[in-house]
Parts: sequence; C-alpha cells; structure tokens
Amino acid sequence: MIPRIALGAVLTCAAFAANAQDSAVARSLAATCANCHGTDGRSATREVPALAGQPKEFLVSQMKAFQEGKRPATVMHQIAKGYTDAQIDLLAGYLSAQKK
Repeated sequence: MIPRIALGAVLTCAAFAANAQDSAVARSLAATCANCHGTDGRSATREVPALAGQPKEFLVSQMKAFQEGKRPATVMHQIAKGYTDAQIDLLAGYLSAQKK
C-alpha cells in the first residue's frame, strides 16, 4: 500500500512540475509577442489586435493562416513560421487564459 501512495505522490509531483514548465515556456513564448501585442497579449493600440482572452481555437487558426500565407500580414507570416504546432498550441492556451 505504501509503495502505491509513494508512486502516486511522485506522479502527482511530476505532473505539477510539467505544468509549471509548460507555463514558463508559454510565458516565454508570449513575451516575444509583447513588442507588438502588448504584455500578456493586452494591446495598447487599435492598430494591433489584443490576443488576451481570445478563444484558443481562434488563436491557433489565425497562426496557422499566417503560416500558410492565407491571412494578410506584414511580418506575421515570417513570425508564425518560426513556431511548431505544439508551441502554437501552448501559446494560444496561455494567451486565451489571460484577462482582456
């Protein structure tokens, strides 16, 4: 019984560590967006859309559209191509969780 409890505790701690690491990675990815889209995706201007609080699925679809050249942009085509699908998913999840 004790080994099962210990194993459960280890797995729980590992899950929390993985989530914390993912959160740190997502925050780091979002920092690269801050120059144009504002801290944590809260844009200070109307010229650049705010990303904070947008639905995750919308953010993912827009990044994919930029990668594929299907959405007009100035530099977002090049920026979006620098992200993997996993990074886009992580970034979109982080930004969608931010308050508008």
